[in-house]
Amino acid sequence: MKQVVQNYKSGELALLDVPAPACKPGGVLVRTAYSLISTGTELMKVSEASMSLLGKARARPDQVAKVMQSVASNGVAATYRKVTNRLDSYTPLGYSLCGVVEEVGAGVTDVSVGDLVACAGNEHALHAELNWVPKNLYSPVPDGLAPGPAAFGTVGSIALQGVRRGEPRLGDVALVIGLGLIGQLVVQLLVASGVRVVGVDPDTGRCELALRLGALTCSDPGSGVVNAAVGELTGGHGVDQVYLAAGGSTNEPVELAARLSRDRGTVVDIGKCRLDLPWNAYYEKELDVRFSRSYGPGRYDPSYELEGRDYPIGYVRWTERRNLECFLDLVASGRVDVEPLISHVADFATAVETYRQLNEGYLNAVAVLFRYPGPDADAEPAHQMPAARPVVSGTRRSHPDRHSRPLRHPVRIGCIGAGNYASSMLLPHLVDREDVELRRVVTTSALSAANAKRKFGFAEASTDVDALLADREVDAVFVVTRHSSHAELTRRALLAGKTVFVEKPLALSEAELDKVLAAVAESGNDRLQVGFNRRFAPLLRQAKGRFGQRVGPASVRYLINAGRLDTSSWYRRADTEGSRFSGEGGHFIDTVSWLLDCDPASVYAVATPGQDDLQIVLRYPDGSTAVMSYVTTGATSFPKESLDVIADGKVLRFDDFQRASFYGRERSLSPRVPRGRDKGQADELGAFLDAVRSGGPMPVPLASLVTTTLATLAVQASLATGRPVLLGAAQ
Repeated sequence: MKQVVQNYKSGELALLDVPAPACKPGGVLVRTAYSLISTGTELMKVSEASMSLLGKARARPDQVAKVMQSVASNGVAATYRKVTNRLDSYTPLGYSLCGVVEEVGAGVTDVSVGDLVACAGNEHALHAELNWVPKNLYSPVPDGLAPGPAAFGTVGSIALQGVRRGEPRLGDVALVIGLGLIGQLVVQLLVASGVRVVGVDPDTGRCELALRLGALTCSDPGSGVVNAAVGELTGGHGVDQVYLAAGGSTNEPVELAARLSRDRGTVVDIGKCRLDLPWNAYYEKELDVRFSRSYGPGRYDPSYELEGRDYPIGYVRWTERRNLECFLDLVASGRVDVEPLISHVADFATAVETYRQLNEGYLNAVAVLFRYPGPDADAEPAHQMPAARPVVSGTRRSHPDRHSRPLRHPVRIGCIGAGNYASSMLLPHLVDREDVELRRVVTTSALSAANAKRKFGFAEASTDVDALLADREVDAVFVVTRHSSHAELTRRALLAGKTVFVEKPLALSEAELDKVLAAVAESGNDRLQVGFNRRFAPLLRQAKGRFGQRVGPASVRYLINAGRLDTSSWYRRADTEGSRFSGEGGHFIDTVSWLLDCDPASVYAVATPGQDDLQIVLRYPDGSTAVMSYVTTGATSFPKESLDVIADGKVLRFDDFQRASFYGRERSLSPRVPRGRDKGQADELGAFLDAVRSGGPMPVPLASLVTTTLATLAVQASLATGRPVLLGAAQ
């Protein structure tokens, strides 16, 4: 299928061939009929992409701050790879469309194949021929409403939510500053609510359009006409609400809002304009400044948008979906008229040229629709589900001796997932190897699969996991998805006879781990590696060699200054993705076990209130102990990982993959690593590929991977009971 994309690094716009998205449970697959260009939001993004790197930094200082924090935590080299990967990737455009349901996912009962729906979301309602849309982000289109006007649903919901934030009442006077697409819709919604509206915009054509749609007066902000109209309509008191629907870098809208508001009036920011509030003016009138967050309650909440958990109507009257339904009803009933707003309808095939004309000013438009080609009865549909999809059966067995045979060809890799970690820390180490063939990449997002294929040279890209697992030409499967899917995908890949590299964690519960081990027992396939890369870090391996063989038990201290998570991080979704420590704690437990050459026998953990900071004590069969401090409340300027190993009159100190110190009969200090932190990913992948190619033992024994996983899970169990948890043979 085709999709409009943009490269944020170069500014390139393209109509790209990408894999068709799969229809997942909890949503529907929609074939687009019309999609709407948001001439404000999208053109701002297009404009930013054409800026220099300095210009991009000035436009997004919030992202610059994140980059600097990453440099402090991960080093320049790793941060550079992550940033360039994000910049040099195609990103989608679009978030408002109407189309026909082509396939219904499990759990969806309110629509059927062939129904017309309006769809929302900048990850789901894209300028693409097919989109998968979760159930809280679509709404059936009322009878009689054509698909073109219904494509305004999302943008209309933004305007509607802005009006709701202003809480207008019958007879109020409102000022709408900015008469672009959102502003024109706000005007109509206010008029439909019995509010008298005054509009402000420097474009005379847009002022005339707003007058036709119900505004009483519209004019340029500097003409004096607006001041006079407000004075006459309000008896000199000022307007009840001001709706800021303007963009740009000027501070004039917020200053005008203060001048024309009444005492204790309300100012609602809907667009993205400069907000240097003049303190005296806003203080003296005690103005109520409010923000309107996109389509309504539920926006940016993964449990609502992705998992389909609705908010009870008794507590949240207007959610994203209910706003979408309401706006569609207003258009269908004629209370809101979007037809006068449509300046241009372009065929989807001309999308790139249409954006160029808009961005360069050749096409001056309030709203532009893309029209998609209808189904051709004489041609095979662009997306057709196969009659029988290849599914890997749980009863399919592989032969153990197959996995120990040397390969006579490059290792053929299939990759499930291609997110930022995989794209910046794993795949770059594989792309130039002559002993590797990147055969297939599968992601949930069609565009991310296309990005991975373009950047790393995969032969095929799709959203079909079953097809990858059934491909006999794939020797090894990389599972680099979110944590909640690791165990199931690993289980299926083992049953399919593949050698598996799965990023940590292997499992989020003992039940998940049991299923993985059951797959090993059923298939005879134990060719498994978990992405515990630190034991492969060159500096740490050198330090262990310098320390030498141990005679007596060791004492280990390991401080992990993990730092706080961004509020939007999916790591916070403990109900689906496990606790933060269960997600990454295996790294640190595996590192200690490798240093001590044995696996832990027991785990005891305590935590601060809220379980933000953890203290973990690991006991080992030879009497060694390790105290691990996993903290989130430390300074970001302090190193992320520091480690001390003390035994036999010797001390090894390891400082965040930058320097190692040895204290014994002689003292040695490694030179500081000048080019950032090598945490062992390249050597880890090399060891894995050697094992796949030669048929030799995996780099880490399965028993150790299992014990490390159990120890990681035991931390949460110990916190719950307040007691140590025994592992393995110690039970």
